[in-house]
Amino acid sequence: MKHVSVPDVSRRSVLFGTGSLVLAFSLRPAFAQTTVQGSEAQNFQQVEQAAPDLPGSLKTNPQLDSWIRIDADGSATVFTGKSELGQGIKTAVLQIAAEELKVPFASLKLIGPDTSLSPNEGYTAGSHSVQDSGTAIRHAAAQVREILIAQAAGRFNVAADSLKAEGGAVIAPDGRRATYGELVSAELIQVQAQPTSKLTPTEAFTVMGKPQKRIDIPGKVTGAPAYVQDMRPDGMVHGRVVRPPSPGARLRGVDASSVEGMPGVLKVVQDGSFLGVLAEKEWVAIKAMRTLSPLAQWDESPTLPGMDDLPRKLMALPQEDGIVTDDRKVVSATATHEATFTKPYQMHGSIGPSCALAVLNDGVTTVWTHTQGVYPDQKAISQMLRMPIEQVRVIHAEGSGCYGHNAADDAAADAALLAQALPGRPVRLQWMREQEHAWEPYSPGMVTKVRASTDANGNVVDWTYEVWSNSHNSRPGPAGNLLPARHIANGFQPEPAKLQITPEGNGDRNSNPLYAFPSRHVVWHFLKEAPLRVSALRGLGAYMNVFTIENTMDDLAAAAKADPVEYRLRHLQDERARDVVTKAAEMFGWKAGQTAPQNHGYGFAFARYKNLAAYCAVAMEVKVEPETGRVRILRVSSAADAGEIVNPDGIANQVQGGIVQSASWTLYEGVTFNDTRITSVDWSTYPIMRFDALPPKIDVEVIPRPGTPFLGAGECSQGPGGSALANAITNAIGRRIFDLPLSREKIRQAAGQV
Repeated sequence: MKHVSVPDVSRRSVLFGTGSLVLAFSLRPAFAQTTVQGSEAQNFQQVEQAAPDLPGSLKTNPQLDSWIRIDADGSATVFTGKSELGQGIKTAVLQIAAEELKVPFASLKLIGPDTSLSPNEGYTAGSHSVQDSGTAIRHAAAQVREILIAQAAGRFNVAADSLKAEGGAVIAPDGRRATYGELVSAELIQVQAQPTSKLTPTEAFTVMGKPQKRIDIPGKVTGAPAYVQDMRPDGMVHGRVVRPPSPGARLRGVDASSVEGMPGVLKVVQDGSFLGVLAEKEWVAIKAMRTLSPLAQWDESPTLPGMDDLPRKLMALPQEDGIVTDDRKVVSATATHEATFTKPYQMHGSIGPSCALAVLNDGVTTVWTHTQGVYPDQKAISQMLRMPIEQVRVIHAEGSGCYGHNAADDAAADAALLAQALPGRPVRLQWMREQEHAWEPYSPGMVTKVRASTDANGNVVDWTYEVWSNSHNSRPGPAGNLLPARHIANGFQPEPAKLQITPEGNGDRNSNPLYAFPSRHVVWHFLKEAPLRVSALRGLGAYMNVFTIENTMDDLAAAAKADPVEYRLRHLQDERARDVVTKAAEMFGWKAGQTAPQNHGYGFAFARYKNLAAYCAVAMEVKVEPETGRVRILRVSSAADAGEIVNPDGIANQVQGGIVQSASWTLYEGVTFNDTRITSVDWSTYPIMRFDALPPKIDVEVIPRPGTPFLGAGECSQGPGGSALANAITNAIGRRIFDLPLSREKIRQAAGQV
């Protein structure tokens, strides 16, 4: 990308500066706010919903022209506040808009998250993109279509229901035709959305429900500019930051004179313990960073708990108990099963280290970043810079991964800070690999305990479940959640995490099984202190909670001498849940009483993500080498139910990606550290799944649910995927491993090879 302009643009300038736009945007302060549901809300200031009865994100952005723009030439632009993270949201929302507007998919333009242009949809998180943004765009597009039809009816002097919309125009029975550009006016669609819309029925779909190639993929696989890392605006300089050697370290002093004199170095920036360099060339910036690093003198202290007996240390931290559900009854049981599972801290491990660009022009700092929330980031960066929020603009630019809160927001803050030192020059700030591994916010370590009592038939009659975990969310909003904001002089401290029990969950997400257990008690032992910096990783606590539940269901089935699939079905009353379980088993060729070949294992698992979103079941076959502990995934079958289908290929892609990612978590991943420093700072000390370990294929069938609401699918398969893998390994070696990851050494030991 040789040239990226640095725009001075707002909705008003876009709408009125070109003379071609005929649709105005309302800039009402209330509509520039959003309400974030569930656990995502605790680190973002909530405001009163603008229109709580409207569907999806129309609740907080109720103006139709916040979502759809029609130009004088009849072309249409769609706006979304949800970031493209690899989940295919760009393609999905355009399919939705094309279907309801009745315009060709290829003709639509899309504007993504931008604090000057897009609706404020908070974070892109919790599988809410299609569910919230897609729902809003669908209803907005349908209402815009009907408004244009009504306008045409008046022009043609015919009944509106005699007209049809097609190809970006309204057509009368006698063949008269008016394009959208001819019909629209500035005031026509500058109205508030209505609670109900005339939606296109599933049987009439021509775009939705059909496979659609993702618009973001070609550039990514051909090497074209696709990511924020590829941006190269005119006049750009390069920045690097010298990180402290450990989380508790503080800068005592540095003599930067030798670095400031290096050819090509523009400036050394120091603000408290924040230390960075600016240079004309990237390699010069890297050399300057590496030269400056040993010159910095740090005060270090042992602030980390160390790896020795980490689960016990976590359980000993100060905690507050939150009751997820308490529906205990007097039951008659004949047996009780108890188990404890543990999960280490895990990282996002983005393949491309975090990067951002920022420029200070005319008093406004503009930041391009792979954040999952441009508006929360705007708030946090403006607080960090101690400037009015309107003097910070944040624009989403795709990055090479992640799902969750990795270092993207920190890199954005780094770039914004460095940009203050060199007004008028765009600053490209790139992290190094060891910085990404050592400083990104991790998924918390967790401990889970289950106590299941069964009757004479082996059915669960009482379920008691406990989970120990920190909060899984410390996203920006508050400046203290940005790493550089903590390091600057008079820096910001993170706000204390608070226990919050919500339907969507946090560390407790999916801790309450969907199974129909007569008596149950679920508690989250909320850990108030976080020994390591933690935040959201794909699915929050759902992966570990589903892992524990589904491992236990297999063990209970074995104790009852029941088939694992049949055992799950006898405890499921939700018909849609039963359908995905039955379908995945059918796809796999699952047979009750089946015996796998020697050293092979079959595994099965199910969950409905958050008990609110998509359903997913996974069946898997593995081969285990007992002598080496190596696991080969041979085949995978998965069924998913995500409600009304927008792009079946997109849903399948998300299910497949989730299974691969959870397989990596399950087999390989765990952050390591001593009492002072993070020690897993590269791919050898923090291994992930490689291409040679991938299964030959992952079969996915998406169950159609015409006319039902969209259900978020981006995080539905991680819990079932990791659990099916663990159950298959147990089936192959004959013993359960309770501590993640299921490393080769643990498998060898469980298989009796050590």
